[in-house]
Amino acid sequence: MRFKFILSMTFICSLYSCDSSFLEVPSKTSLTASIYFKTKDDFQQAINGAYGPLLGLYGGTSGAWAMGEMRSDNTTYKYNSNDRGTIAPEFIKDFLDDATNPVSSNKYNQNYIMIARVNQILDLIDGVEFDATIKSNIKGQALFLRALAYFDLVQYFGSVPLHITTAKTLEQTALPLSTIDVIYNQIIDDATAAAELLPDKATQDPGRATSGAANTLLGNVYIIQKKWAEAEFTLKKVTGYSLLPNYADVFEPAQKNNAESIFEVQYKQGTEGFASSFFYTFLVQPISANEVSAVTGITEVARTTEGYNIPTPDLINVYEGNDSRKDASIGYIIAGGVSYPYIKKYSHTHMLSGNTDDNWPVYRYSEVLLFLAEALNEQSKSTEALTFLNQVRDRAFGAGVSLISETDKVALRDLILKERRVELAFENKRWLDLVRAEIAESVMTAYGNNVKANPQDYYFPAGISVSSSSYTNIRLNFPIPASQVALSPYF
Repeated sequence: MRFKFILSMTFICSLYSCDSSFLEVPSKTSLTASIYFKTKDDFQQAINGAYGPLLGLYGGTSGAWAMGEMRSDNTTYKYNSNDRGTIAPEFIKDFLDDATNPVSSNKYNQNYIMIARVNQILDLIDGVEFDATIKSNIKGQALFLRALAYFDLVQYFGSVPLHITTAKTLEQTALPLSTIDVIYNQIIDDATAAAELLPDKATQDPGRATSGAANTLLGNVYIIQKKWAEAEFTLKKVTGYSLLPNYADVFEPAQKNNAESIFEVQYKQGTEGFASSFFYTFLVQPISANEVSAVTGITEVARTTEGYNIPTPDLINVYEGNDSRKDASIGYIIAGGVSYPYIKKYSHTHMLSGNTDDNWPVYRYSEVLLFLAEALNEQSKSTEALTFLNQVRDRAFGAGVSLISETDKVALRDLILKERRVELAFENKRWLDLVRAEIAESVMTAYGNNVKANPQDYYFPAGISVSSSSYTNIRLNFPIPASQVALSPYF
């Protein structure tokens, strides 16, 4: 954490015109750089920068999809015998990863970079006078981002260090591991405060955190903790949203931050460095330029590394025959003359190869409805739960076409989990759902056995399969990166 913190301090200092002289010898035991946020505009720029790590968390070849989606039975990789140099996500998929894996290190590091930026804002903002409404908005966004970061960390890594103030000394940059309960209490405190400070979606700038986003996050926490009544109460506060009539439209770049969107990571195609490229990362490879162009309609180049996040036959077979979400989510592309599935959800018109305009959905209103169905069912309010579950299904199948009437708690629990799987496919929900449903070990062991028995069904070339040690240790948490362990005296 020391290295990251010093880098963050240096970066912030350069942005905000620090007064320190380069001739001045700095203290070796304290971090007292003169960082001054003097105006409202300074804090607005700072909160803009606090959103920045989300781009690295969700995008690129080390995106959150590897741990949230590909770790599960929803997606896999296309083994490329001719390129074995960029295969870190393979190890995530096959449960062969360790503390040196760059994918999990990226998630850990990006979250702490965001936390460090947020802490800087929260430590200083009350010492500067400016419009109270704007100040509350900035504080609310900062608290939401910190809650989101720690929620991500605790779900994937378990106990982690809890930094809630800016470090002033080198000793403060390394903290012991906090218990999971302490971390969740802090998340709840931050999300609750954020919900009170933030405006609703109707009055907030597009793309920024809102009271609805904070309450959705808080409700999600209560779902994880199985505090069903608290989850119901909180999620029913999430108002002012509605499902779009057409599922595919939810993900159209032309409809970013639409009526269904509660919080999404903002990307922008172009040369400014904010573009997304999910479609290309999720392509089966190797693939020729012409084969890619057949889908995108623009001039492409051949791609010859390894394809990730490829829909599995397990997921494809879960969709019911007349579910409109299947065609909106999964397409087929020819690669090397063979047809393979790919994630169609993030495949949209764009101008430049590898440079797309798709945002990444973090929370959508349909998930709130499914959370409510789950919370109500667990309280033996199955009839009310069905009203929320069937709202989601009505959009997918047509009103009244495929209603669920099951009221047995256990059976309905399974149906809600299945509905989450297809409604939220490729949105990084599946692995966490398996973990909290306490079925990750059984599901992924069975999945691994299927892969070993039928590797070609899972896109392996003839004669090649996963390692015999794959899927033999289904770990629920990822290890804290070795690079961070080496810097801390506590772990």
